[in-house]
Amino acid sequence: MARVLLIGALLAIAFWVYSIVDCALQDATRHRGVSKPVWILIVILLPVLGGILWFVIGRTRRSPAPTRRAPDDDPEFLGTLGSVSDQDERIRRLEEELAALDSEADDTRGPAAGDGPKPGDDDSGEQTGSRGSLS
Repeated sequence: MARVLLIGALLAIAFWVYSIVDCALQDATRHRGVSKPVWILIVILLPVLGGILWFVIGRTRRSPAPTRRAPDDDPEFLGTLGSVSDQDERIRRLEEELAALDSEADDTRGPAAGDGPKPGDDDSGEQTGSRGSLS
């Protein structure tokens, strides 16, 4: 019976010390009900009962981690984007640049696009027959 009481006393002391340290280290904004010093006094003066009260009533739960949102759902990100007219102006400018590049590419090609290799102008050395032998 003495062993059980000794183990129980050690567990009670460990719980008491843990609850004092937890109460003391918590941010003052995370204490519910009364102020931080009052909670520390409650936990110290009522060893096991004070710790239970602290964990059940006094300590607030951690707020969940802020959820990440996709950029198109984030108002801050959307505020940094230009307006629709800015985007339309940029698209128009890019299309003009692309058209100018296309017209420059057509000018540098030389002969008309219809002048391609003729069907009889094959430089591959036409081989007839099977297995590449000339007949």
